[in-house]
Amino acid sequence: MLLSPAGVDQLRTALVSAGYTSSGIAERLGPQATAGMTRNDYRAALRVTADRDRLATLIRLFVCGQTEPEPAVVAALAPLSLTDALAAGLVERHGDGLRQGIDLEPYGDTWWVVSDVPATARPGQPLAADHVLGIGGASTTLVGATMRREVGTALDLGTGSGVQALHLATHARSVTATDLSARSLRFAATTAALSGQRWELLAGDLTAPVAGRRFDLVVSNPPFVVGPGTATHSYRDSGRVGDSLATELATAAPGLLTEGGTMQYLANWVHVAGEDWRERVAGWFTGSGLDAWVIQREVADPMAYVDLWLADASEHTDPQRVATWLDWFDAHKVEAIGFGVISLRRGGHDDPVVRVEELRQPVQPPMGDQISAWFDRQDWLRTHDPDVLLAQRFRAAEGLQLRQEASMGPDGWAVDRQLLAMPNGLRWTEEVDPLVLALVGGADGRVPLRDQIAVLAVAHEVAESELAEAAVPIVGHLVERGFVEPVAG
Repeated sequence: MLLSPAGVDQLRTALVSAGYTSSGIAERLGPQATAGMTRNDYRAALRVTADRDRLATLIRLFVCGQTEPEPAVVAALAPLSLTDALAAGLVERHGDGLRQGIDLEPYGDTWWVVSDVPATARPGQPLAADHVLGIGGASTTLVGATMRREVGTALDLGTGSGVQALHLATHARSVTATDLSARSLRFAATTAALSGQRWELLAGDLTAPVAGRRFDLVVSNPPFVVGPGTATHSYRDSGRVGDSLATELATAAPGLLTEGGTMQYLANWVHVAGEDWRERVAGWFTGSGLDAWVIQREVADPMAYVDLWLADASEHTDPQRVATWLDWFDAHKVEAIGFGVISLRRGGHDDPVVRVEELRQPVQPPMGDQISAWFDRQDWLRTHDPDVLLAQRFRAAEGLQLRQEASMGPDGWAVDRQLLAMPNGLRWTEEVDPLVLALVGGADGRVPLRDQIAVLAVAHEVAESELAEAAVPIVGHLVERGFVEPVAG
């Protein structure tokens, strides 16, 4: 840890007594100043905190990145001594005062995340090779996507500052976290202790420290950036070439999971010219025995991708670095890079379900609940063969909408296509044909699917068996998507 156990207790006492929590800061600053800070505009926040009481000083120091007078900082951190705070790197001398040496971010009202000062707080200063990230876009994406069911054992691979482990501890009896970086483990240990949690922390590269062990839930926000395999920053670069880190985790998953266990991780994958990226990614799970749902949330072109990650580490002014990365993409025919969430489950099935698809629309949070429901629907479909489906009653999902697109022609409006749209959950929108529309329209929960098909067969003068053969897989797809739901009983 960065501090002794006694020092951690003293720092927590200081933060709690000063009100340095998410709600305490929001209440102190008010909505205008709080909104300004989300845009990195600290003017209103600095005006509100000009009196420099304890909470104001902590806000100015750790949120606004200001250099503050030593007496004010000493008072704000008490009972933690300045000597201990300086030794831990919590603050550092700068000019005629003190400034933050690390980032100390309230995460709700009972947690604090300890990480390195972000690049935005030190403009133009390159990040250290072992820079430890705090709460960012990727970490919050994984937090939201993780399935939050009660489990016995949980593992956080590449824990960094410990954001994922904090959440795991709310629904796992024990939490293990690994990281290759010794600095990250010290920060994670401090985050855990400051937030009143206890984790098993192990040093090593991804799964190496837990070889031979199995867990009920595994999560990872790894250094997933793809490229030539150059490793300059541990938070970003794995040292693996291309997207082989994602394939490595996929390969390791069956040996990491208990029966019924799940693994979820963030990944980048390359889109190679002339190849279907979906088929390529699906191939990672062939023979794994795992159910897999891969959701692509974003796509970037190579130039934008390189610019983003080099700027993230303040390396964007190095033209050779840019050229080397882009040359590698060109040599390997990479035309785009996808980003998304991979969810795996060891269900013990002989016919695991593998779905790789794009889902870029906003999803009703938390996304983890939507992913859990998807796996539940797969289980339901697996236990219901066609005969059982025909005897089942279905109803349309709550709030389901039908949208029509039409064009004006010489005879008036002509419908070009019809779409089913879900305003809730995963918010799928999908074009449908008349058969699908009729099946969904008749799904009122009162009659079994077989009776629906009988009525449609008569109306359209087709054989009932022929229509049933076409309708059953359609209904299975509608259930998987959540457009229709089976009625119990």
